[in-house]
Amino acid sequence: MFLLRIFPLSIPSSQSTISSMKPTLVCLFAHPDDEAFGPSGTIHAFTKMHDVYIICATNGDAGENHHPAGGTIDLGHQRKSEIIESSKVLGVKKVFFLEHKDGELSNNKYQTIATECRTILDDLRPQILLTFEHRGISGHIDHVFMAMVTSFLYERLSYVQEAHFYCLREDQHNKKPGEYFIYFPRGYKESEVDKTVDITKYLAVKKAAISKHISQTKDMKNILKSLRTKECFYIFKKDK
Repeated sequence: MFLLRIFPLSIPSSQSTISSMKPTLVCLFAHPDDEAFGPSGTIHAFTKMHDVYIICATNGDAGENHHPAGGTIDLGHQRKSEIIESSKVLGVKKVFFLEHKDGELSNNKYQTIATECRTILDDLRPQILLTFEHRGISGHIDHVFMAMVTSFLYERLSYVQEAHFYCLREDQHNKKPGEYFIYFPRGYKESEVDKTVDITKYLAVKKAAISKHISQTKDMKNILKSLRTKECFYIFKKDK
C-alpha cells in the first residue's frame, strides 16, 4: 500500500478531471519548479488544445531556501504552494503530489513510483506524457529517474501514444558543471531533436510562472537572465 496525496488547484466542479472532450497531456516531474524552469512555454501552449496535468514526485524540501522569510517557513509546503501558483499561470488543471523525499529517487523506488503514477494516469488516460530528457538536462539524478519512469509507462500503457522529452540543443547548452553537479551532459545535435517549439508569444507567461518560485530566487534570477525562445524535444511515438 502507498499513500497518495493530491493537491488540487481551485477548479469549478463543472470542470471534471475526466469529463473533458479535449485530449490529455500529463507532465511527470521530480520537483516543484521543474515545470516553470523547464518547458513552461510548451506546457502553456499545450493547454490551448489539451487538458494538462502535472505529477510531482517530491515536494523539493531538500533544495536551497531563498525565501524572504528564511528558515521560518516549511520549505516543502512552500514549494508545493509555488508549483500550484505556477500551474495556475500556465493553465494546468491539477497538480498531483507523490510525497517522496527530495533527492532520494533511486532504483529501489522505480516500481513504487511507476505504480503511483499509473494509478493517476489510468484515471486521466493521457495521449501524451512530457518530462525531462534521459540525461536530466543538468545530469540531476531525480530528473533522470523521472525520465526512466516516463519511458516505462509509455511502453506499457496502450492509451499513451507519445512521450515528449524536453532537451537542450548543443548551442543552447553552454554550462559547465560548477561545484554542484558532478557531470553536466552535453546538449543534443540538431538531428537528434524531433520538435522545436517557438515560445516567443508565451515568454510573459513563462516569466510569470518562474516568478512564482520565490523560495528558489537564486536559480530564478539566473534563468530569467537567459530565457530562450525555443524549447526542444525528442519524441517517442507508437505506430498507429
